[in-house]
Amino acid sequence: MAPRIVVIGASAEGLGALNQILKDLPRGLDAIVCAVVHAPPWGRHVLPSVLTAGERAAIEPVNHQALVPGALYVAPPDHHLLVEDGEALLWHGPKENSRRPSINALFRSAAVAYGSGAVGIVLSGALDDGATGLWWIKRHGGVAIVQDPREAELRSMPEAAIAAVDVDYCIPAREVGPLLAQLLTDAGPRVEAPAAGGSSV
Repeated sequence: MAPRIVVIGASAEGLGALNQILKDLPRGLDAIVCAVVHAPPWGRHVLPSVLTAGERAAIEPVNHQALVPGALYVAPPDHHLLVEDGEALLWHGPKENSRRPSINALFRSAAVAYGSGAVGIVLSGALDDGATGLWWIKRHGGVAIVQDPREAELRSMPEAAIAAVDVDYCIPAREVGPLLAQLLTDAGPRVEAPAAGGSSV
């Protein structure tokens, strides 16, 4: 069975939530993990060291680098990170949503390349990058997860994603890692969202 992919989008204000998710992921996870973080120019080159990723090293991939399950790949400065045929593709193309790297660009490529094997996660951030990309993931049968805007430092990106997509889960960051562990290791049917009154929508 081909490995699945988890794609995550956040702003610098979402780094705490992203680190929480990465810390909670189990060892031996049979999934590729890629992230786009909107960081100020002075912070872009330190992202790999800021992301503790538990015991996973955060990697800024080179063009056509093979993607290995269990590793974490972070979009390098001023390049879109795309995925195709098990490789990372770096593209200095036009900005999307005034961003390069763009969350939408990564999510869209993951939706096309991995179909129902893609899981997209939108965390804290400004404006609406990630909403269209998450729609692509849902359209291709993947799973859409959004950080609960009530706990996000910047609510705009989570709220835009919820407005654009019938998300599968809207939960606090501390619940995302355990949920991913269940979704990605369950050989049976996809996990159902909790009943009304739970933390998913």
